[in-house]
Amino acid sequence: MNETVRPAAFEYTAPTSLTSAPGQAKRRSRGRTGLASAFLLSLLVVVAWRTTLGVAPGSRALLHAPGAAPPTVRVATVFNGEMPVALKELGAVTPLETVTIRTQIAGKLMSLGFKEGQMVKVGDFIAQIDPRPYQAALAQTKGQLAKDKALLTQARGNLVRYDILKRQDSIAKQQVTDQEALVEQDTAAIATDEALVQTAALNLDYTHLVSPISGRVGIRNVDAGNYLQPSDINGIVVITQLDPISVVFSVPEDDLPQIATRLKAKASLPVEAYNRASDRRLATGLLVTYDSQVDPTTGTVKMRASFDNPGDALFPQQFVNIRLLVDTMKGAALAPTSAIQVGPAGDYVYVVQADSTVLRRAVTVGPAADGLTMIVSGVTAGERVVTDGVDRLRDGAGINVAAAPLNPGLRP
Repeated sequence: MNETVRPAAFEYTAPTSLTSAPGQAKRRSRGRTGLASAFLLSLLVVVAWRTTLGVAPGSRALLHAPGAAPPTVRVATVFNGEMPVALKELGAVTPLETVTIRTQIAGKLMSLGFKEGQMVKVGDFIAQIDPRPYQAALAQTKGQLAKDKALLTQARGNLVRYDILKRQDSIAKQQVTDQEALVEQDTAAIATDEALVQTAALNLDYTHLVSPISGRVGIRNVDAGNYLQPSDINGIVVITQLDPISVVFSVPEDDLPQIATRLKAKASLPVEAYNRASDRRLATGLLVTYDSQVDPTTGTVKMRASFDNPGDALFPQQFVNIRLLVDTMKGAALAPTSAIQVGPAGDYVYVVQADSTVLRRAVTVGPAADGLTMIVSGVTAGERVVTDGVDRLRDGAGINVAAAPLNPGLRP
């Protein structure tokens, strides 16, 4: 029996790595598509956000792009006027005269002649100290003076008789010499007594206290019935002059030469005092003088200004804001302070041209006050400068001028 021999079946098993490759490639393709979609979506969100806020890239270029409407600005005309050169400092109201009424003798306070807060004049009665001990002392010194005068009269009479006896050679010369010395002693005693009388009379005057200045009486420190002594520190009461009154303030030492020159030229430098908020003027006065040296710790010099103060608008030790007018520059080119721009190369303004374009021009500025700035060089009176809307401009840009000026007080 013949048997047919069949070849063994050949079986092929693919490697695991090769059989999974199509699935992995598919997943990688999906991952790349997702990243691209996310990036595109983020880009669309950013563009939409910038478009909503109006800050799209190249927006500044779009503001001035051809065909875009020129920006509307406000302008003012530079004009010639007066520019005050003023210093603003902090000062303290300082009385020209302040007196603490103290006793110069010891004694009991009998009465007070004032009411707290009242205004007094020079010579007005303030206080009375018990005068009786001092009246007695005065009477005693006067009695001693009278006694010593009588002794002097007696000594002089004896000296005359001794001189006669001496010429008659009836007494010794030494006796005459002793009598002459006695006369001199009595004369000296009288001089001492007269001084004691004056001292006693002065002490008696000290028992009656009067005001040495005109001013306002403060709150009393003692009451009637207390025993007073010259060593009492607080005294009886303080009297302060209120009208006129002064304000002491300090200015930088660099401003002293100009102030000193003006004062030496007999110029009157007005000084205005304002309240703490600087929104209300309290008084107007004049600069009187300045200190004799610079304070090395602060680099400042003290100034004193005098004010008439009939209504007591200024009160001692009150803090006030001071405006000192040092000089007034006449015929200065003035422009609104808002027109002055500050750049890396210095100050500049935008000058309006005849063709409704602007020209950026460098300027040199001086002092400023009340919303105006003095322009030393760069523009002249009659030229117009942009005061509002400057941030949207560039050199040579076209503009539309608003109908109304930024400030009705300035020239459009």
